[in-house]
Amino acid sequence: MEAYTSIPEVDLTYKTLQTTFRSGRTKELAWRKWQLKQVWWLVEDNQQRIIDALNKDMNRHAFETTFADCMTVKTDVVDHLKNIDKWAADQPVDANMVMKALLRPCVRPEPLGVALIIGPWNFPVSLVLQPMVAAIAAGCAVLIKPSEITLACQALLVELIPKYMDPSAVRIVTGGPTETTALLERKFDHIFFTGSVGVARHVARAAAKHLTPTVLELGGQCPAIVTKSADVDAAARDIAWAKYLNSGQICLSVNHVFAHPDIQAKLIERMAFYFAEYAKNGADEMTHIVNQKNYERLKGLIEKTQGKIECGGTLEASKNRIAPSVVSGVTMNDSLLSEELFGTICPVLTASTEEAVAAINDHVISSTISGGVTVNGTIIHSSVPSAPFGGVGDSGHGYYHGKHGFQAFTHLRTIARPVPLFGRLVSFLRPPYSVNRIKWIGVRQNLGIRRGWTLDDERRIARQGNLLRLPVRFFQILAFIVTLGLVDHQMEGQLGIIQRLQGLTDLIRNIF
Repeated sequence: MEAYTSIPEVDLTYKTLQTTFRSGRTKELAWRKWQLKQVWWLVEDNQQRIIDALNKDMNRHAFETTFADCMTVKTDVVDHLKNIDKWAADQPVDANMVMKALLRPCVRPEPLGVALIIGPWNFPVSLVLQPMVAAIAAGCAVLIKPSEITLACQALLVELIPKYMDPSAVRIVTGGPTETTALLERKFDHIFFTGSVGVARHVARAAAKHLTPTVLELGGQCPAIVTKSADVDAAARDIAWAKYLNSGQICLSVNHVFAHPDIQAKLIERMAFYFAEYAKNGADEMTHIVNQKNYERLKGLIEKTQGKIECGGTLEASKNRIAPSVVSGVTMNDSLLSEELFGTICPVLTASTEEAVAAINDHVISSTISGGVTVNGTIIHSSVPSAPFGGVGDSGHGYYHGKHGFQAFTHLRTIARPVPLFGRLVSFLRPPYSVNRIKWIGVRQNLGIRRGWTLDDERRIARQGNLLRLPVRFFQILAFIVTLGLVDHQMEGQLGIIQRLQGLTDLIRNIF
């Protein structure tokens, strides 16, 4: 194993990135687009090397790596290049017409600064490069710390990042837990972490010292609920795929299944069928458990279970491989439900839909809130490139993918450019104060705010509101037009409003 990045090297890298960001280099849209295109070529030119590295680290099949690592990154690059001009532009403010005219406000997305991206081992390429794409698009300087567990991928990224990316603004360092702890002592402007809940707590504590904003992409015990009316074959197919893909080492993979008692036997039978179907080319094509530590963890859980192994259960210590396994007869207190599995074992619990929801409430995250949901399927909600992807509660916080990733690395800076007249209009706000001016201060409201208003009153007004809204809006517009006409009349037609209204009236008369 190559030596990790030394502390002096880390210090130099950190200072270089700070200097580059302060120079304004990364804010330039041309620079951002150039670097995004460099990410494309990094993946395009080295796709086979990425496949080989993941095969060496995890025995990952070329197909899985192509669509889960290479394709996802290139899709993100294209999406960001298509939208960066729009996302980075000054945004209009939702304010009333008078406020807009007097203050001329806008919101400008500004890069946060130097961003630290700490990657995981389960998708060691895409889950480093995807947040890097978002950070670059936002205009940040970036420091990458890949996982030290997947050594081949780490070595490849250490070679490719300096070769393709601007070394003054995008850098990579390596290290284990000790080195990462030392790295986190520095003040970053944003930290993007993907990994376990335990490590995330350390990251959050380190970030809190500097009030650094974070995105934490963590795991969770994702349940699948299969109801009595479900297409059992389709459910078994998708659950088996979720467990087979990357050997279940995905934060979105199905952790366990709640199955209605009327369909449970058929579900287990079909899951066993699909596991066998997916392994037709031989077990050697299946991704391995990443290392001995995680293999031993899963082995211990399956040895302690009180459930019945319906299929699979074969252990191969020499290859860190556990055959896809279905375990029935388990409860929420079983060893297999004691933690996120992150592997090929699939416990199946007997429960009605109501019981399943109650179990989730009691044992998972105290409510049925989740970062995302796929109905009649598994995992797929994460593949929508423009939709926010992120966890909630113990599964993390913050979002990325598409515009949401861009926003994660930006600060929305409000800018106002008051017209000269504004200063005179608000002169009554300045000292010396007078109680006589208090009558000039207030908030007008026509929203029906009344003392003693009840929930039933609110519901009644809501029903009536839909009927009243259109005529009220019509008279508001009419009053505005009449006001403009009066102003135009006083100005002897300089605005041309009356002529335009007459022309519009003639047009309507001709049509009807």
